[in-house]
Amino acid sequence: MTHGQGAADVRTDADANADNETAGDTDGGTAGGTNQEFWDSRYGESERIWSGDPNTVLVAEVTGLKPGRALDLGCGEGADSIWLAGQGWRVTAVDISGVALARAERHAVTADAGVADRIDWQRHDLAVSFPAGAFDLVSAQFLHSPGDMPRERILRKAAAAVAPGGVLLIVGHTGLPSWEPNPHPEVHLPTPAEVLESLELPDGEWEVLLSDEHERIQTRPDGQPGTRTDNALKLRRRPV
Repeated sequence: MTHGQGAADVRTDADANADNETAGDTDGGTAGGTNQEFWDSRYGESERIWSGDPNTVLVAEVTGLKPGRALDLGCGEGADSIWLAGQGWRVTAVDISGVALARAERHAVTADAGVADRIDWQRHDLAVSFPAGAFDLVSAQFLHSPGDMPRERILRKAAAAVAPGGVLLIVGHTGLPSWEPNPHPEVHLPTPAEVLESLELPDGEWEVLLSDEHERIQTRPDGQPGTRTDNALKLRRRPV
């Protein structure tokens, strides 16, 4: 799966600022194979798909939080999980691709001392299974897929996994880049308000800490700088 600030298929290959994820064992948009086969093949194309840097919104919004248990949905090559572990979090890192997870684990071993010991790598097709437990931070960075991924249902599970007092951070694309030659009209890229509504959260149990859209610089396929718009939703579950 993907876990970077962009996508081929729904991202572009130039969107390599971190590590991104997808989920769903479905055939739509995956050339007739399952999503697991698609992402294993995608990660098998190169020794590194993403930049190896953590997603910038994650760093900005998590810095200063008290470390606890974190869930990284769509850990990809592991950049976000490794950064979180380096900040003292105990991380459950999830991806659909065994190729990506093996690579991420290798990256963690070469990181600072103790980082690898604080990460539990788990393979899940999030359309079928979901990690057990409650977490102080649940992060879903660019959880988009070319297949028929039940994103809204997965994000509702993500919200349910947040412990009282914990944070849910969802970052995604607002739209495709202007230079994208083959748009995917069947893939809806929701606004923060639409994401919040789709979570179907109980009244009074959550606090919205951030809901915005932001523009960032991205390298186009021709090597020239371009821009695209992403969005972020940060919620805090009220303590019991």
